[in-house]
Amino acid sequence: MKQFLIEPWWGSENWELADGFNIAFTNSSWWMAITVVLLWVFVAGGMKRELVPGRWQMAVETFTGFIDDMLEANVGKEGRKYVPYIFSLFMFILFANLLGLMPIGVLGLHPFTFTSHFTVTGVLAVLSFSIVLVVGFWKHGIKFFSLFVPHGTPAPMVLPIALIEFFSFLIRPFSLALRLFVAMMAGHVLLKVLSSFVIDGLNAGAMTSVIVAVPSFALMIAISALEILVAGIQAYVFALLTSLYINDAEHLH
Repeated sequence: MKQFLIEPWWGSENWELADGFNIAFTNSSWWMAITVVLLWVFVAGGMKRELVPGRWQMAVETFTGFIDDMLEANVGKEGRKYVPYIFSLFMFILFANLLGLMPIGVLGLHPFTFTSHFTVTGVLAVLSFSIVLVVGFWKHGIKFFSLFVPHGTPAPMVLPIALIEFFSFLIRPFSLALRLFVAMMAGHVLLKVLSSFVIDGLNAGAMTSVIVAVPSFALMIAISALEILVAGIQAYVFALLTSLYINDAEHLH
């Protein structure tokens, strides 16, 4: 599990604050910074506003249009004001997931998939959930609580249904964070296990290499391709669920 270990890059000494808090710059922070810089370069390079767009501008406009269409389909016209946030959320998770799959270990650099940590995905989920709460209470006030009582609920069932809906609502950020965290962590653990089979098989001799190492390596290639697909799907699912939760805040039922 060493691939998931968060370590300070320049040591943890002299980085202590009051009450034992350490603010040392870690490998996780470093890869977050790389992701932000790459995302900024990607967006900045596609904002040339040329009449005949190049490939870079077309790529940015395609992703922006994709997010805009998703929000319009799930939120309506009111969803357009959330495009910057959902676009940034989607692209940040996508870049983070893909960077964690980069085969740069042969160069001595080991990519760190920070979306495989529940603390990171949890912060993203809480941020989205906070937007939902702010929008819901800002737009509807106390009427926002009607979200927990679906239309047509019989009077005797109002209280139990409201409690079920309330706890279902509270668990949303947890499930949102857990889904991304588990998907990314499981894929990397599986690749690590298969790579150990390949190395051990090669070290055990020619026969074992044919029986164990070669099939394991072929399976690694297939799973790596699947992980690229999962990286995109998980970014999409996170953005899609966030837009659905925003729709609840905008329109209630």
